[in-house]
Amino acid sequence: DSNQPVLVDQPIITDTTILDDDDEVVAMIKELIEARIRPAVQEDGGDIRYIGFEEHTGIVTVQLAGSCVGCPSSSVTLKQGVENMLMHYIPEVTAVVA
Repeated sequence: DSNQPVLVDQPIITDTTILDDDDEVVAMIKELIEARIRPAVQEDGGDIRYIGFEEHTGIVTVQLAGSCVGCPSSSVTLKQGVENMLMHYIPEVTAVVA
């Protein structure tokens, strides 16, 4: 009888894991953040987390972390990079806020 934790074949749920109850827009937002946006932000030592999407306003809420916190360029990155990309690929998105 060992005290080792039992390994379970269960995926780790993260902020960008696409859940069964996510609609198509949320799934696309999460996919873009995971595949395109997060790697670019992490290159600069930062990170970005998906918080939510308000369907009636089209606003995506994210959280900047790591070196993004307190960085003067982070608001530019948020608007020029993240917001532009999400709005380009997903017409339902009207803005991105952190």
